[in-house]
Amino acid sequence: MRRAILLSAATAMSFTVSAVTPVGASAGTTSAAVSRDAESKMRDLLDYVRGQNTTGFLILRHGTTLVEENWPAPDAPGFATFVYGSTADGQLLEDVASQQKSFVSVLIGIAIDKGEIDVAKPVSAYIGTGWTKATAEKEAAIRVVDVLTMSSGLNERFAYEAPAGTRFFYNTAVYAITKKILEAAAKAPLDRITREWLTEPLGMKETAWRQRPAALAGVGNNTGLVTTPRDIAIFGQMILANGVAPHGRRIISTKSLQAMFERSCCNPAYGRLWWLNGGDHTIAADGKRKSGPLIPAAPADLVAALGFLDRRLYVVPSLDLIVVRTGAAASDKDFDQQLWLRLMRALPQV
Repeated sequence: MRRAILLSAATAMSFTVSAVTPVGASAGTTSAAVSRDAESKMRDLLDYVRGQNTTGFLILRHGTTLVEENWPAPDAPGFATFVYGSTADGQLLEDVASQQKSFVSVLIGIAIDKGEIDVAKPVSAYIGTGWTKATAEKEAAIRVVDVLTMSSGLNERFAYEAPAGTRFFYNTAVYAITKKILEAAAKAPLDRITREWLTEPLGMKETAWRQRPAALAGVGNNTGLVTTPRDIAIFGQMILANGVAPHGRRIISTKSLQAMFERSCCNPAYGRLWWLNGGDHTIAADGKRKSGPLIPAAPADLVAALGFLDRRLYVVPSLDLIVVRTGAAASDKDFDQQLWLRLMRALPQV
């Protein structure tokens, strides 16, 4: 099922851009012409996104939904493993893969606010010793913040490779330890913590943890966060509102929120389980290093929750913008850059 708000978005854009004269346009350019141009650019964006195996795409700006599209699941190898049915209005319920990390980062921040977690303490202070294959001395040096910033110094088999806090290595197996830290600190299961601290206060009705099938559990992270584009957008809106829910309830403190987006010691494109734009270089999840920001075409203040199969949540404070993308893996290897080139052309310049 397809849900589209493109018509209402185009109407809103017609109103918004009617007073804006594009660079190079003559004084006689009509509002209708500007509107058609804006709609054409938005259509180009949507055609591109749909052609990249996308199932859900949502743009929220200034608190208003500009676009909400839901498309059928593509016939892509392995994609069905990530799908858990659909909602009544046609949104697929998808395991959003590593996008879950950023949700857990917020839960950790809330636990900090509650005085239940101190990220400067060693991981062993919460889950006990012997959780790694490192020596007792080296294990004791691994702090919670080192796990959050992917700088634990461990490999995927929990063996020691480098001193904690000295090297970025995107390590999902070690990341999963944060769930155990949360449960130990809060003395409650993860699904209850998530429900009481995050999803219920925000009204995220379609989001829950699910046990992953064996095909996905082999990465050392056995539970997947299953959700919808709309719920992801609600989460993103809370981030954009500096930790406050739409009804005014504070979910996470500004201090804890800001700490999540501080550039880590070993990778300026990564904070505490969040990806960050605007750095002078980027170390990607595959370990490859490149000069320049994470997404050159996007604003420097963009922060992102990124997951396998190109699951995307972009939050851009300078544009008051939320963008969500779900689906199978995009065919373009530079999907993020290509999306943002089109998106920046399509957005009303207000």
